[in-house]
Amino acid sequence: MWLPVLFLIVGVTVGLMTNLTVPEEYKDYLSIAVLAAFDTLLGGVRASLEKTFNETVFVTGFFSNVTLAALLAFVGVQLGIDLYLAAVFAFGMRLFQNIAIIRRLVIDQRLNTRKIKKMKQK
Repeated sequence: MWLPVLFLIVGVTVGLMTNLTVPEEYKDYLSIAVLAAFDTLLGGVRASLEKTFNETVFVTGFFSNVTLAALLAFVGVQLGIDLYLAAVFAFGMRLFQNIAIIRRLVIDQRLNTRKIKKMKQK
């Protein structure tokens, strides 16, 4: 579970330390890529907590999410509509769902740990 979070911290640190700027015409693509990355990260954390994590699913999920979202953004730009908003909505919903599930899993694990400690003390 700690590996995706570690790489997120490394990525943010490297990004803040460099003086790279993204051209204005790519802002929609960048927002989609960031959402896809966070979606994959939280999905990986969730799978790790559920003990169903698979590296292949994690990596392929990231690239397929980014590719599909970029394709939606590209087609939307070509058509002159904000089609990337569909991906933003979908990833946003998944982010909130994953956060809610992660929160419940962490709370359940802590409650179970406390119950086990109380049972051992008796």
